[in-house]
Amino acid sequence: MYAAAIGLVLIVVFVPLPSLTLKGKGAVRGAMAPAERGASSLWQRASETMAAIRGIGGAVDKNRELSHELVRVQAELNRLRDVESDNLRLQRALDFHQTNPHELIPCDVVSRSISGWWNTVRIGKGSREGVRKNRAVISPDGLIGRTTEVTPLTSEVLLVSDPACRISAKLARASVFGLVRGTGSTLTGEPKARMEFINKDIEINVGDEVVTSGLSSAAGEFPKGVHIGYVEKVYRDNSGLFQYAEIIPRATVGLLDYVFVVAEAVGGGQ
Repeated sequence: MYAAAIGLVLIVVFVPLPSLTLKGKGAVRGAMAPAERGASSLWQRASETMAAIRGIGGAVDKNRELSHELVRVQAELNRLRDVESDNLRLQRALDFHQTNPHELIPCDVVSRSISGWWNTVRIGKGSREGVRKNRAVISPDGLIGRTTEVTPLTSEVLLVSDPACRISAKLARASVFGLVRGTGSTLTGEPKARMEFINKDIEINVGDEVVTSGLSSAAGEFPKGVHIGYVEKVYRDNSGLFQYAEIIPRATVGLLDYVFVVAEAVGGGQ
């Protein structure tokens, strides 16, 4: 049936009979008009769909480019922040060096060992630069520790948090003396220390500042009044004759790049 209809259309269109051809062509055009409009609409929609697909592909590429640019800009921003932070630390260290009353030897920290048996760091200056054994090592934040082994080019620093470190100390607000020794580090690397042999009748408050007393001993020579840390907790020892205080040292060496060795002897001795 479809074949017959198609044949009839072809005859009407192509047979050279003027009246039949004109009338037939008009009828065929009228019958085919809806199909032509539908085909045109379908083609337009297909074209729009292809354009949209191409647009989506371009948007994906554009988003990928923008993501790469965002990563690059963020990395540059982080670098600039690090530079600014380094500049601030260096400026603070310079101000500390210039205003400190003691002769200081600036040193860079070249290695750290703050776990296991020892809590130490190695600094990049030694006897050639005037560093001596058992000298205080400080920073703008306070006491770091003391020098132990000194070679011509480097020195080992025993940190406040090391159990072998002993420091004669006092409360900043009163003439209350004791002995500070290290108690290791926390799992996050925070230093810990304890002030012992404090008179049991002395009132100690959480938050009290602990500083060096300036008294010389075989364990090291520390200038007077150098900040060590703040009291966190207070306990009475087992004998009942003394009390002791857990201290949070302020100077966290894990965050330091530069430290200072006190060049001159304190309280006599070499």
